[in-house]
Amino acid sequence: MTPIRARIGVLGLALVAGLAAPASATAAPVTAATATAPAPTVEERRLDGDAPREILRRSGFASAAPAFARGLGRADSYREARRLVAREGSALWRRAVDRVQGRGPARGDLSRDDDRPLYWARLGMTRELRTWEPGFGLNERQRAGLLDELERTSRGQRDIRLPQHRTGSGGGGKGVKRVLLTGFDPFTLDRDIRISNPSGAVALALDGTVIDTPDGPARVETAVFPVRWQDFAEGTVERALRPYLPKVDLFTTVSQGRVGKFDVERTNGAWRGGFPDNDNVSRTETVPVADPASQPQWTTTTLPYEAIAAADTGRFPVLDNTAVTEIPAGGTEPVVRPDGPTPGSTAREGGGGNYLSNEIAYRATLLRDRLGLHSTLPGGHVHTPVLQFGPDNADPATGAVTDPEFVRNRLDIVAQTRAILAVAVSASGRDRS
Repeated sequence: MTPIRARIGVLGLALVAGLAAPASATAAPVTAATATAPAPTVEERRLDGDAPREILRRSGFASAAPAFARGLGRADSYREARRLVAREGSALWRRAVDRVQGRGPARGDLSRDDDRPLYWARLGMTRELRTWEPGFGLNERQRAGLLDELERTSRGQRDIRLPQHRTGSGGGGKGVKRVLLTGFDPFTLDRDIRISNPSGAVALALDGTVIDTPDGPARVETAVFPVRWQDFAEGTVERALRPYLPKVDLFTTVSQGRVGKFDVERTNGAWRGGFPDNDNVSRTETVPVADPASQPQWTTTTLPYEAIAAADTGRFPVLDNTAVTEIPAGGTEPVVRPDGPTPGSTAREGGGGNYLSNEIAYRATLLRDRLGLHSTLPGGHVHTPVLQFGPDNADPATGAVTDPEFVRNRLDIVAQTRAILAVAVSASGRDRS
């Protein structure tokens, strides 16, 4: 999302990563005393709204945070607490994936494709952990380490299981392609607390699934990221993706973009435009990354954008988006360039704007390039359409948390994203053969 997109009703989504991961809490000395537990964050305080409570109740996820709190109450050491956090965070991710993919009971009447139960249940658990005051004492670094572990496990970042390539009989078969996809939390919740993020729904629906393509089967592994500037300045995207990019055949970051259309973003820019995140924090600056001296202003997609845009993948049009906003070399004012950046320019918006969607695309593709994979690894960013409620349910103040058109739109976006992945895998295979 960018200020321009916000004015025209466009909700761009993405996330950010950056400098260095937080220091490991296991290295911190254990002290007898502990500071007073911090208060809940802005994001966590939204849990007290009617809509989050209804979403949790109608999905069966209302019990997650209370059960987690009881487990914390039984932990009598930091080590035991860390084991509990890792176990319960992973269980929450698997529970959400299973619900969306139809395994086990739904435990509520909310449609199974909904990404919001995971988001609100995770916040309930982080609030319990953030405000927990154990008798054995917990210092700030230890609490930060526990919160980090809960974030990573409950977002699927520790659950990425890439298959080994297999060879077909007779030596002529194709291996199983390995695809990595990321999605995001709901955002702009002060505008409409009911909001869902289709990219998060895509991640839950596709995690661990196999897509049949003309180039052979493709196994998809997924993770989701928060909509918070600070997490990405601390390196969450690079830390999550670095172990896997050298091992996959294709990756794409996915987020919510414009109304009524998909965009394959051609170019990503190194600029944060300042739109508030889920903690109502703004950042306007160059994207902070490691080794800023070698940081480019722009990165580019290596997804097969022409093939994706030309394919019939679903009811929404798919565009090859080439526009950026730059300050030209020697200039001082931003200029919109419909056909991409000019030499020596300074980024102000990538194709996906200058919010977190642009930044995760920038960070992921910069990481690809720094790993020396630009010419061999297809990867980039796809913006989905904005997920809209039905026209009779559009008012956030009086509307229901779901409606039939809302569900249909989300299911159609998920199905079309899956079809786009199939096209991307097949076209990339042809390009490399």
